[in-house]
Amino acid sequence: MDAIYYRSPKKNAAKKIFLLLLAVFFLAGIAYGGFFAYKIYSVSKKISVDNGAPQPSFLETVKSLATENPINLRSAGPDRINILLLGIGGKENPAPNLTDTIMIMSINRKTNKVALLSIPRDLYVTVPGTSYQNKINTIYQLGLNNPTQDANEKMKPLLSVIKNITGLNIDYYAVLNFEGFRKAIDDVGGINIVSERDLYDARYPGPNYSYETFELKKGFHHLDGATALKYARERHNDPQSDFGRAKRQQQIMQATKNKIFSAATLFNPVALNNLLDTLGNNLSTNITPDEIGNFLELSKKLDTQNITNAVLDAWNKDSLLKIIHTGNPDAQFSALVPRVGNYSEVQDLAQNIFDLDKLKRTRDEIVKENARIAIVNQSGDNSLSEKIRKLLNVNLDYKNVVLVNASSKSVTDTSTVYDSTNGTKPFTTNELVTKLPAVISYSDYSLPTYSGSKFDIVVVLGKDLHDLYNMEEGTIEDLNNDRDNQDSQDFNKN
Repeated sequence: MDAIYYRSPKKNAAKKIFLLLLAVFFLAGIAYGGFFAYKIYSVSKKISVDNGAPQPSFLETVKSLATENPINLRSAGPDRINILLLGIGGKENPAPNLTDTIMIMSINRKTNKVALLSIPRDLYVTVPGTSYQNKINTIYQLGLNNPTQDANEKMKPLLSVIKNITGLNIDYYAVLNFEGFRKAIDDVGGINIVSERDLYDARYPGPNYSYETFELKKGFHHLDGATALKYARERHNDPQSDFGRAKRQQQIMQATKNKIFSAATLFNPVALNNLLDTLGNNLSTNITPDEIGNFLELSKKLDTQNITNAVLDAWNKDSLLKIIHTGNPDAQFSALVPRVGNYSEVQDLAQNIFDLDKLKRTRDEIVKENARIAIVNQSGDNSLSEKIRKLLNVNLDYKNVVLVNASSKSVTDTSTVYDSTNGTKPFTTNELVTKLPAVISYSDYSLPTYSGSKFDIVVVLGKDLHDLYNMEEGTIEDLNNDRDNQDSQDFNKN
């Protein structure tokens, strides 16, 4: 007799319910994915600047979202992408287009490492196409004044300045205003940070052009958008002033990225929808809609636990910048310039930010060479020799630097480094030639007989260094006071 298999009605019902739920989840996933793709497409079209190029279709954007290989992104080199990140006040602020934050994010596509380099807003730079100088935070606004409708053309002045400072080609840029910053953090439910010190500012800019008190204790905090914005902007109670603020901005960037890509956000359709709406209304970028998917895929791979953070500052002897007084005699103000005669140190840092040990190895070789250096001033400026001696001895840690009187009263046009070691101290010679800057000569320079022991290198200062080092130096207090005055002027304009 054949066996009869009996199937329980309960088991049949359970199977049907399971299949029904599976179908519901499957359809919901498709619907969610479709909504997410269309939302990204519409927002990316909104935030992508007008550069005259044809916009990709929705299907092209969906195809980019489906990719798992971010090979189509523009790149400064085979393994590196450089993104310029700008923070501006926006239309609700007294100075809406001054760049309060200037940061370069570099991505090593080979190792998935990330590096952040913050450029201070008070850096004094030459305005492209002119002989005038101004603070770097004004250059973005100057570009916006260009009557062209091409947004990339409007960015060219600032990108030119960034290239001159760092030597880096910028592949992408993104501009976010304060309101977008605040709302984006609220959209993802806030961020977690650890404050390194107590912060207290009784004159933090408040609503309707008022002042309010901002206070945050040292330690762990969960910040909403408004508090995170204050934490990012506060500088009065930070001993490192704007430089400490730049470090906090980098800290917030890391915390925000971690929160956006957390499961709590990615699987929350309301949070994602609100975040994308916020970005659509407050962000502009040259990232095109068909590149969004590649960026999302790249972002998932990045190592955000070991980010290299660097801030160009001027608050200790190792800083690459210095504070100077400049402007008209009747309108002096403080600004920042390279401590050496050009941006060579800044460029070394920017270009080697993924291998900072290379810079240390160069420094170690210079210490090993222990060159004996004589400085001879033939620039016609009696104060220049002491400034260069201080730079070499105090800032660059050369141990054997001596000032020697020139045997001739004549003035030399060009500064020259005379190397009498037959090239056996190349690291020292190269640094002096590059940073002062100067030209190289491998002939002997005749010193007065009373100058003492024989020197390995003689640095003859010429007139060409006068303008590079004749600026009166200031202090962090000077810089802070001038920044407060400028903020007050912007504040009172409205």
